[in-house]
Amino acid sequence: MLECNGKLLDFSPSTPPKVMGILNITPDSFSDGGLFLSADKALQQAHQMIEDGAAIIDVGGESTRPGAAAVTAQEELDRVIPVIESIQRECSAIISIDTSKPEVMREAVKAGAGMINDVRALREPGAMEAANEAGVPVCLMHMQGEPRSMQQKPEYTDVVQVVKSFLQKRIICCEAAGINALLVDPGFGFGKTVDHNLQLVKNLREFTMLGKPVLMGVSRKSSIAALLSRSTNDERLAGSVAMATLCCQYGASIIRAHDVAATVDAVKIYHAVARADT
Repeated sequence: MLECNGKLLDFSPSTPPKVMGILNITPDSFSDGGLFLSADKALQQAHQMIEDGAAIIDVGGESTRPGAAAVTAQEELDRVIPVIESIQRECSAIISIDTSKPEVMREAVKAGAGMINDVRALREPGAMEAANEAGVPVCLMHMQGEPRSMQQKPEYTDVVQVVKSFLQKRIICCEAAGINALLVDPGFGFGKTVDHNLQLVKNLREFTMLGKPVLMGVSRKSSIAALLSRSTNDERLAGSVAMATLCCQYGASIIRAHDVAATVDAVKIYHAVARADT
């Protein structure tokens, strides 16, 4: 159980894994860039994802796709704060802020965010202190390199053990700083080849051994496209849902997804089968 600004996330075996809906307030995200730049459209999408079953809405104002350009903290704030405030006023779901910038973390939590989702695992200067002050759960993700260069020939001696060791060290650092409400994300697609990503999914139980809920974001990723020879978002749906279901089977507690309704349905079916006769 995690408390997120007064709202609870229950990860007990009697409940299905949670679905986190992706809401990118960006012009250049790889899948939905430019679709929800206005606060009205973003709020409408949040309402739809919650109706479809999302327990968490993950709001991001800076793309982390391969080759993405950096944005300033002020630009990121201008994009996400009005959206977070609107969702907080009108919706019951937990809001997550997808950011690595300490100033964005602080302002987003003040506006109503109940979780921080950081692809850099609180390694930016001041991020650890900001997260500690915010007092909300933090998801720590592994990424090899930076978004602009992470897919340029990523290499590992043993991807599962390297990623697990990194996350374990970040957990220790965070707990030493007083941050105990943590989740972990192996970073599917962030500085990994197709084979690396498959190894992470197949060995996801290794990450549950860290003692924190595991979040997986496989939705519409290029590895899905490569495995299926599919290009458009619609063509990646079945593969994304299949991969999400496998992640649940191997221990994921949260699935981060663009296609919330289909993912929620898959998670419910997985959970019904997993709980049969128990």
